[in-house]
Amino acid sequence: MPPSEGSPRMSTLRVMTFNVRQPDLDEGENSWEARRDLLVETILEQDPDLIGTQELFLLQAGYIVAKAPQYAWFGTGRFGTHEDKHVGIFYRKGRCRLSLCGDVWLSETPDVPGSSSWDIIRPRQLTWGAFQIGDVGLFLLNTHFPYRTVEQEARRQTALLIKERVAAIPAATPVIVTADANSLIDSEPYRLLASDLRDAWCTAARRIGPEGTLNGFGRHVNTGRRIDWILYRALWPVREVETVTCNRNGRYPSDHFPVVATFEIPVTSSDPGAIRNRRTQRSRS
Repeated sequence: MPPSEGSPRMSTLRVMTFNVRQPDLDEGENSWEARRDLLVETILEQDPDLIGTQELFLLQAGYIVAKAPQYAWFGTGRFGTHEDKHVGIFYRKGRCRLSLCGDVWLSETPDVPGSSSWDIIRPRQLTWGAFQIGDVGLFLLNTHFPYRTVEQEARRQTALLIKERVAAIPAATPVIVTADANSLIDSEPYRLLASDLRDAWCTAARRIGPEGTLNGFGRHVNTGRRIDWILYRALWPVREVETVTCNRNGRYPSDHFPVVATFEIPVTSSDPGAIRNRRTQRSRS
């Protein structure tokens, strides 16, 4: 049914969260070199506009943008340099204009690079970006929660830090949070965030793929835990959300499935992705 006169036309915004698995040297058939092309192919097939990554190393980021030059990325490593892990954000250059970006650390002194608190064994951070898509402005916050059992308080504090940062953004501005939360949906961190944010998996008109996202390089395809989240504060409908299970002869791009949420957003005359996204809608309908 065509939109009524005076109502906005709608386009789509595709957002991915993807723990790309750090490039460990002892993973054999699951090494970065063995799976990097499949990982890039997965991104290209899903065609996201924004990607929040976790466990990203500089060499991985360089490989992704070399093979997918339509994307740019930003983010600082956990120690305040480009060494070690990042929670880098990728964005489609032809559609998303980055206006501001930064990093805060999961600590009691979040603006101090490399800082750490609450028994977190190594620093972790949150990378954020402010984007314009046509006339639509939004913030994307991306992070990787601590994972050890003794870091339960750290996970709670991370959720509180996210809540604080979201609350500081004007209420009318859409916010999306992508995360490897290392927490289940019956956890306190989830409950804290769910008081301010909606869960795309729960609100989507259509869900595709398994609920669990931690696949252990294929060992837990249908039994993994849903620890990779796309949360949001916006009045946008979620057309669909997909846990992407692509593999090649049993080899997976990561030990996590990426998750992609397709939001419906207003079309503006200055949105260069409107035509592409309308085509995407037809191809996925």
